[in-house]
Amino acid sequence: MEDKIMTVTYMTEEGYNKILAEINYLESVKRPEISAQIAEARDKGDLSENAEYDAAREAQGLLEAKIAKLKGMLSNARLIDESQLKTDVVQIMNKVKIKNTKTKGIMSYTIVSDSEANLKENKIAVSTPIAQGLMGKKIGDTVDIKVPSGTINIEILDISLGI
Repeated sequence: MEDKIMTVTYMTEEGYNKILAEINYLESVKRPEISAQIAEARDKGDLSENAEYDAAREAQGLLEAKIAKLKGMLSNARLIDESQLKTDVVQIMNKVKIKNTKTKGIMSYTIVSDSEANLKENKIAVSTPIAQGLMGKKIGDTVDIKVPSGTINIEILDISLGI
């Protein structure tokens, strides 16, 4: 039998509740909608040549897979104790102001769990190369980070709580 590797997902209480709400919506709204579509398609007769039935069954399979994935994420979730967050070194849930030493461009990112990452909100996943390169570093540190386009040199200007 194959062992499954459990991946711990770190998230805030807000992120946890957001996923919980999504599961609730999928189970209480989307699941009954798809069941109704399957029943309607089934009532149309011969299932062997019924494209509507096949599409509804496929949608049901995708929905159930998504629900299972989200539930799995929550079952392996570890909530971040926000009272334990510090700003002496970069860690998850910190907002980090950085400067690209070559281009002099300044950016601020909040390092979050993979499930809460959203580049439009400047929230990067802890698993990204930039976040990994910044973890454990202090204000004033410079670090070379390998990114898909090459290596960038980043200076840490500030660390604050990202919540």
